[in-house]
Amino acid sequence: MATATRKTKAASTAKAAGKGAAKTGANATSGIPNVPVFDKDEELAAYREMLLIRRFEEKAGQMYGMGLIGGFCHLYIGQEAVVVGVQMASKEGDQVITGYRDHGHMLACGMESRGVMAELTGRRGGYSRGKGGSMHMFSREKNFYGGHGIVGAQVSLGTGLGFANWYRQDGSVSLTYFGDGAANQGQVYESFNMAQLWKLPVVFIIENNRYAMGTAVTRASAQTDFSKRGLSFGIPGEQVDGMDVRAVREAAERAIEHARSGNGPYILEMQTYRYRGHSMSDPAKYRSKDEVQRMREEHDPIEQVRARLLREHKVAEDELKAIDAKVREIVNDAAEFATHDPEPDVSELFTDILLEPAQA
Repeated sequence: MATATRKTKAASTAKAAGKGAAKTGANATSGIPNVPVFDKDEELAAYREMLLIRRFEEKAGQMYGMGLIGGFCHLYIGQEAVVVGVQMASKEGDQVITGYRDHGHMLACGMESRGVMAELTGRRGGYSRGKGGSMHMFSREKNFYGGHGIVGAQVSLGTGLGFANWYRQDGSVSLTYFGDGAANQGQVYESFNMAQLWKLPVVFIIENNRYAMGTAVTRASAQTDFSKRGLSFGIPGEQVDGMDVRAVREAAERAIEHARSGNGPYILEMQTYRYRGHSMSDPAKYRSKDEVQRMREEHDPIEQVRARLLREHKVAEDELKAIDAKVREIVNDAAEFATHDPEPDVSELFTDILLEPAQA
């Protein structure tokens, strides 16, 4: 079986090919101006990373249905272009922090599929040794700071990461993700205020999938243009097509450079869409099946890249099938490992709960 070990960062292949997003032009199919142009290597890198997230989440959904994953499980299917595009624009040392819809972010940061899936099933080989589950896992090595179950909590923590970067003057940027529902939390605005006051290197990435936990943004938010949420603090922001990985990377490059250069925080509203319910227990009756199907057919982030690879870069269908087969092999290996890896020893109940004092 193939191992799940992968290179750090989603953009390793794309970065080696150069900053293709600096080139812009008309979209060959839509005619929309100022859409960044990816070369073949960049398109392939984005395709592999998004496909890995999609197949991983599909497998996680199956395992949840089989009773192998307990508690809550929030899938990222449909939103893959957001984290992959942002990671393609990031640099080594930049941190990522997000909410509970977090599996895709972990994979895009370079965390191993085996470790992520094993954490979902509560096994000792998981990133939190089986004690965190779907919503709470971390990797200091990959600069991934969670996975947080409290709505909006990661925004204050992400601002704290930005403060640490500012204090150390290490040139790193905190990439802080949250959803349209969390955008209405009070602590978000406290964080905005401090981030702008101290010009902290933070990019606030609002993943607007339109329905929060199950209520349309038009019914829950007086200001539905989330890119404007920081205007009273003087924080610039913009709306981005979160279903197009090229547009995401282009916007993320500018936002990250703004923050890294000492100009303070930046807000990116990624207009995206989740195909599944809020969690695995959500039947999603607040929207029509036709709406979901239309989004899949017209805006799917992975199919957009696949179509360009076939049409513009003349990649053979067999090559794309081989990529899919390799990705499925990685995911199946992760599922096999997560199913048979031992559960944590009972003694783990008493670890990671108290910091022992340093010895003199």
